[in-house]
Amino acid sequence: MRFFAKWKSVSRNVSTSNSPRNGSRSAARISRTFLLAGALLSTLPPLILAAQDATFKIPPQKIPFTFKDQQAYIVASATVSMLAKTSAAQTFRLQLTADLSGLQENLTPLLAAQLDKDDKCGERIAIQQATLTPAPPAAVATVQLHYERFACVKAFGKQQAKRLVAGNAVVPIRMTPAVEQDNTQLRLNPEVGEIQADGSLGELLHNGSLGDMIREKIRDSILNAMQKGANLSATLPPAAQPYATIASAQFQDAGGHLAVQLVGEIRVPREQLQAVTQQLKSRAAAAAR
Repeated sequence: MRFFAKWKSVSRNVSTSNSPRNGSRSAARISRTFLLAGALLSTLPPLILAAQDATFKIPPQKIPFTFKDQQAYIVASATVSMLAKTSAAQTFRLQLTADLSGLQENLTPLLAAQLDKDDKCGERIAIQQATLTPAPPAAVATVQLHYERFACVKAFGKQQAKRLVAGNAVVPIRMTPAVEQDNTQLRLNPEVGEIQADGSLGELLHNGSLGDMIREKIRDSILNAMQKGANLSATLPPAAQPYATIASAQFQDAGGHLAVQLVGEIRVPREQLQAVTQQLKSRAAAAAR
């Protein structure tokens, strides 16, 4: 910034003239230097000065997600703090935390909406119970389900359904969050644990397409809901959104319920700093009201 260049120039002039012979003149120059510094500081926009060491705490935002005809909420908040600055840009540290207790409480109906199936001549799936528990930096989804497979044959001119497979199963899936290459979206890496299942159903879940389908739908259902709370546009003000990126993500145990924490940065070009700072300040001020 021009101000800092001028300050360095004035400072050098003062130091070179600091001799006993020029004591009185040196004192006068020092006095003028500080007056000049004060005048130059007064020309800087107040918001830019405040941004030098500001911390903005964005209050919790209730973000809805829907399944069938129901609605639940994820609550997300963020802290934005000064990290580094150059002549071209100022970088803030971003820490966003999303409380996923609403997802935990509604996991069973959420998965049922995606997986329940009743095909007379094919598969029948019923989700009985589903839980999502912290296992930092991951989380474990445990799904209890009932499965049946039927085949239909014609006998004496009538179609009859014959049951081929039936049983109950408990499917644990450990999911670890990661950041996509664009540094703005999340993904979940699933790892199926030890499946408990009746008879031949266990073989189908371990080695057949059934297990792949169930794993992917569980992962996608949880990720789609979680993305609502982890979406930067749901928490950050519009001016800051284009400059925000995510570096890391992990699940946390937040006092018995699940949360996901994102850490990243907001790198703001100098010419946009005042607009971004103003909106961050306004969003943070809502916490005090």
